[in-house]
Amino acid sequence: MARAGRQQTEELTPRSARAEVTREVAQGYAGERGPLLEILHAVQAEHGYLADEDVSEIADVLNLSVAEVHGTVSFYHDFRRHPAPDHQVQICRAEACQSVGAAALFDAAQDHFAHREDVEVREVFCFGNCALGPSASIDGRLRARVTIDDIAAAESGWSR
Repeated sequence: MARAGRQQTEELTPRSARAEVTREVAQGYAGERGPLLEILHAVQAEHGYLADEDVSEIADVLNLSVAEVHGTVSFYHDFRRHPAPDHQVQICRAEACQSVGAAALFDAAQDHFAHREDVEVREVFCFGNCALGPSASIDGRLRARVTIDDIAAAESGWSR
């Protein structure tokens, strides 16, 4: 019954171009077994992040509730709800890196970039580079035995 009501509303309210693309991507995976994660990754790759309208479209295509899709998006740290900043610093906080100073490095990086809205500092749990910790990814490039000086040196190449 609710489905028919939604369809009537859709006829009155046209989808945005973004929603059309999201629906097309989702429909491409809909026939596969357990496609939700693949769809979320594909939509994020297409748009750069997952907007509320993406979550609604995916839920509709898969006949899931919006809450189910949102729950999956919010559970996994890899999914973005907003556009990414220009620069990303990810610091490993897993045990091996923690044992060689990752906690202090993470705190120092957060302090260092506190004034920059174009830089995001995030913690991740293992890059698989355990013997060379603390490890970090700076703009997608994995680095080993990272210090705050290494992070500041990488920053020097960024334009403001």
